[in-house]
Amino acid sequence: MRNLALSGMFLLLVSPGLRSGTVALADGESLKYRVSWGILSHAGEISVTARAEELAGLPQLRVSTLTATTGVARKLYKFEARGECLYDGADGRILAAITNSIARKKKSHAMAVFDYGTGTMDYRDYVRPEKSGTHAIPEGSVTDLITCLVQTRSWDMKTGDRRPATVMFDDDFYDLTIVAGDIEKVDTPWGEVDAMVLAPIMEKEPKGMFKRGGKVRVWISQDERRLPVKLEISMKVGTGTAHLTDYTPPAAGLVAASK
Repeated sequence: MRNLALSGMFLLLVSPGLRSGTVALADGESLKYRVSWGILSHAGEISVTARAEELAGLPQLRVSTLTATTGVARKLYKFEARGECLYDGADGRILAAITNSIARKKKSHAMAVFDYGTGTMDYRDYVRPEKSGTHAIPEGSVTDLITCLVQTRSWDMKTGDRRPATVMFDDDFYDLTIVAGDIEKVDTPWGEVDAMVLAPIMEKEPKGMFKRGGKVRVWISQDERRLPVKLEISMKVGTGTAHLTDYTPPAAGLVAASK
């Protein structure tokens, strides 16, 4: 169960941005995290990078993620996952996303392609083809959980505020509420900062990790960069935490923070 929980932590954090609306990252921006789990202070690493591209004269943004266990954790439980997500550079809507992962000997490989003309998403699971199918895209903005939480950096939320969000888990959609909590101090590569705690909750008919009592929180710095400086997922078997260790801003000339 502990290994399954660790795998779940990494899968949750590596999920690519299956979303529509304003993209949470900008060209050249990158973030790196160190993941701790239980007594393991360095159980894994996560990197997220964004770069602008052009296809047939149309602007696009590609967001890439890489998550892997490291050190002792890798010897106990090998995990590695890669994600690629392509966005429309004009309106920020997701065009396509693909993920590949390996957890010990278990592999996953899935792709989602969004067709806004028909209002459908074509989901293909190449390991479990029985899960493949076409699904209606819900109204409004659609996002994966972590990208949704990162996207809150552009929201003007105050303690006590609540905001609805539609989140995608594999081929399913969850209606969540993002709740803004207190301001807490968090250590970062550039010193201690004030960060607002945000937590997604599933108020109606909880399912998946929420039905099993899982909880997720993200700390958004309250400076001008509004960075997700800390991520946390708690389950009955333990808590995993990702701390921001390196950040490269999108604008040239700014000095990247590192640790």
